[in-house]
Amino acid sequence: MGINVIPLGGLSEIGLNCTVIEDKSNAILIDAGLMFPEEDMLGVDLVIPDFTYVYDNAARFKALFLTHAHEDHVGAVPYLLEKIKLPVYGTKFTLGILQKKLDEFKINDVDLVEIETKKIYKIGNFKIEPILMTHSIIGGVGFAIETSAGIILHTGDFKIDQTPVDGKPIDLARLAYYGEKGVKLLLSDSTNALNEGFTKSEKKVGEAFYNIFKEVKGRVIVVTFASNIHRVQQIIDVASLTDKKVCIMGKSMVRNTSISKELGFLKDPKNCIIEESQLSDYPDDRLIIVTTGSQGEPMSGLSRIASKEHQKIKVKPTDTFIISAKPIPGNEKAVYRIINTLLKEGAIIYHDRNSQVHVSGHASKDELKILLGVVKPKYFIPIHGEYMMRMAHRDIAIDVGINKENIFMLDNGDVFELNNNVKATKKVPAGRVFVDGKGVGDVEDVVIRDRMQLSTDGFVIVILAFDSSSGELISGPDIITKGLTYEERSKKLINEATSMVKNLVNQCDLNVRMDSLELKKKIRKALNKFLYKKLMRNPMVLPIIMEV
Repeated sequence: MGINVIPLGGLSEIGLNCTVIEDKSNAILIDAGLMFPEEDMLGVDLVIPDFTYVYDNAARFKALFLTHAHEDHVGAVPYLLEKIKLPVYGTKFTLGILQKKLDEFKINDVDLVEIETKKIYKIGNFKIEPILMTHSIIGGVGFAIETSAGIILHTGDFKIDQTPVDGKPIDLARLAYYGEKGVKLLLSDSTNALNEGFTKSEKKVGEAFYNIFKEVKGRVIVVTFASNIHRVQQIIDVASLTDKKVCIMGKSMVRNTSISKELGFLKDPKNCIIEESQLSDYPDDRLIIVTTGSQGEPMSGLSRIASKEHQKIKVKPTDTFIISAKPIPGNEKAVYRIINTLLKEGAIIYHDRNSQVHVSGHASKDELKILLGVVKPKYFIPIHGEYMMRMAHRDIAIDVGINKENIFMLDNGDVFELNNNVKATKKVPAGRVFVDGKGVGDVEDVVIRDRMQLSTDGFVIVILAFDSSSGELISGPDIITKGLTYEERSKKLINEATSMVKNLVNQCDLNVRMDSLELKKKIRKALNKFLYKKLMRNPMVLPIIMEV
């Protein structure tokens, strides 16, 4: 066994980022992220990677390295550490965010190792150096991993921003150092590979905030990701320039800003931040409220404001809302529904489609070309993105001179062997595990399909009672429907269905009537056929057979 690279998540999806790098005696994980449920994942709260391969090979896994603290990279860490003990390596801010998550899960015995750039961490046969990367969060890094097969470079999420808010641009010099040394394999962020040019600097958002803040006549409500502390810092900075006060609202926003202040990453030298209880002490035109809900989450601050359920904030025609984020694919309808509601209340709305109140944290085409040119990898695996994004990244790599035979489009679970015969040879278990309430993995695809069927076509319950000794039908069939038709208006249909089921039962011989499983199967098949013919619908049919 040489060196294997195994993506357990993050390919052909936005989220679930998790990669294994292993030799025959040691293995490390890079990131353990979650994904928020898609529209068809009814009732599911979160999605996490399938960690079966990690659990089955627990003795070889020596550490978990985190690139940054976004949920799609660290959100599944508590679920992983509930079943396996691993030291976790991350930057100061990343570990600060993670610690709060572990506290919520009551996980106390984790060895959290704070890492610094330009330092080498030896794990088994691997030497790992964190490299400073610029992203839409504090403390983002990539990793250069020296292995027996050569250097593997994992970028994490990044963009090339030469004027970042914290004054810490991407370390291109260190990337170039490894490029000259010789990078055997590059794994690189593909999120914005379809976007032309360069991603704009985060400072552009601060300029947009200033232009809005200085002109507004009422309150400003800024909605952004709770993890985007650079964005919050710019709000505070501009508030101090425009003589305004900032109130932080929402559980996750308050938690993350509190952590950032404690760790020294969020600064408020002019004491612009106020508590919720102080809102009434200031006129509306001096108030900036920062909250969550940029993705239209049902219980978020923005959603509760729009639905008039927020205890503190009621929409006024003089309010200005700034949605400082771009909807993640699949969330557009929820976000636009909220925007429409607020507009009907007379509020002014700024968002990514009508102003520069948001910039991405991911590299666009020209930045990806620069990184590929600096690193000069022999082999390349595009990661972090839908298949079309990764294909676009593949084409960019070909344009800058990487041999297309040396670019690999992997799927989650593929085992990529980095040795003399580079290839993807086999698969390990990989996929999606659904988290529903307190249940982890107990909701399978079949359950989701049942929920989909219930949500689209409703269900029909058929109740029958038989004499346990003679097999004679002594009660029913009684039919109850929900979500199929309005029963008061469909008595004729229900009566026809009842007669059809009764005739079916009477035609069955005694052996079938005494075999409840076989009888249920016949009733379900016949009633499905009947209802589809009448209504062109496929409700879930649930026969209930009682023996008396």
